[in-house]
Amino acid sequence: MSTVRASLRPSDWRIEVWRSFLRAHSQVVRRLERDLTAEAGLPLAWYDVLLQLAEAPNRRLRMAELADSVLLSRSGLTRLVDRLQAAGLVVREPFPGDARGMYTVLTPAGLDRLRRAAPIHLAGVQEYWLSKFSDDELRQLHDLLNRLVADSEDSDITDAEDEASSAGRDQLRERPAP
Repeated sequence: MSTVRASLRPSDWRIEVWRSFLRAHSQVVRRLERDLTAEAGLPLAWYDVLLQLAEAPNRRLRMAELADSVLLSRSGLTRLVDRLQAAGLVVREPFPGDARGMYTVLTPAGLDRLRRAAPIHLAGVQEYWLSKFSDDELRQLHDLLNRLVADSEDSDITDAEDEASSAGRDQLRERPAP
């Protein structure tokens, strides 16, 4: 790895690939944020938290688990959850056996709000991302991006956590579509 670091220069064409990835991510996220806020009154970070909770077993996660599962920023998560709670979209419940531990739990109002926002989010993902690639390109991109995820030092997801997340997604699918 140090050989790559030593030979890489800012003018290297591969750095432009990296910058293009960052620009694309930034533009898509900004557009999704704009659409969700304008049409559903729901910031993208709120949508992310509500979605993670909806997919979790029993629609609840401890804060550390929630922080590990959000796809956007972990920064300010406690304050974000405070705002979600003030809006009635989540509640905090004690964690059995740990007087200091708390669950963040999705409320029925939070699930309803998520379901109303989901078509807006999915339409944006389709328009701003999926429509730009063929199915074969998306499969290839999926494989390439998963290589980064698999190599990440932050990727410490256990099989049990993966199964729990999958069970939560199945539970969400069993309910009426948003």
